[in-house]
Amino acid sequence: MENWDEIRTAFQVARMGTVSGAAEVLGVHHATVIRHIDALEAQLGVKLFQRHARGYTATEAGQDLMRVAQATDDQFSQLAGRIKGQGNEVSGELVVTSLSGLSPLLMPVLADFRLAYPEVILRFLTGDRLFRLEYGEAHVAIRAGRAPEEPDNVVQPLLDQCTALYAAQSYIDRMGMPETPDDFANHFFVGSDNRDSRAPYFKWLWESVPEQNIIFRSADPRSLTLAVQQGIGIGFMAKWEAAKQDGLVEICTERDDWRSALWLVTHVDLHRTTKVQAFVKFLKDRAKEWA
Repeated sequence: MENWDEIRTAFQVARMGTVSGAAEVLGVHHATVIRHIDALEAQLGVKLFQRHARGYTATEAGQDLMRVAQATDDQFSQLAGRIKGQGNEVSGELVVTSLSGLSPLLMPVLADFRLAYPEVILRFLTGDRLFRLEYGEAHVAIRAGRAPEEPDNVVQPLLDQCTALYAAQSYIDRMGMPETPDDFANHFFVGSDNRDSRAPYFKWLWESVPEQNIIFRSADPRSLTLAVQQGIGIGFMAKWEAAKQDGLVEICTERDDWRSALWLVTHVDLHRTTKVQAFVKFLKDRAKEWA
């Protein structure tokens, strides 16, 4: 396979379904698209597309080729992200990823970093999916739980996060203060909608509290925090986050198995670059204040 242009053309034809659509995306004449497809099919000795009145549909062989082309195209795009992080100046895109629940902790850091380095464009990616540093999907990741074990990552401890149960004072005024875990059967709770959540405190909640008492459930951490603040029920909150809120009452001290380590992760290829080092140092300095 010597001509990537022909493979890329076939990939766009499969994606768009028409020669004209592929030509528009690639910025070439439609005759060039047809020539590339014909040449590629002649080289491989198989039909990659079925031609019909509505356009082109990939054959089984075409679908196999498209899967390879898709992966290659993704890797080229991700490589571009990695190259952008290799300059000697603190400028351009800096991509940081974390769990969305850490946003209140990280946003002041990102804001101050941007003031210190005004040439930086920040991209903050959140979600349960692990963005892959080895493909340049992010420059810096903040992850929770066990230490990441992906090869070629530089992993540093950032914070030992403590979690406890809290309720709004309005809830305590209405429902009373549970004195022991035995009292939990008479109280309402806020919890994750994901029964398979890896968070140890949510596992404890589903095992220790009657299911009908978990009256507010959400997959969004911010919504769970707001539900506790509004007095809907008792819920979990990191101690650093609860300290920022007024009118919250700690129900019971945190358990050791509710603790969660936060890790600062970078890829070895980008770890020493000026931009990444500047942010890592900035973040670690601010993390000392969190402790």
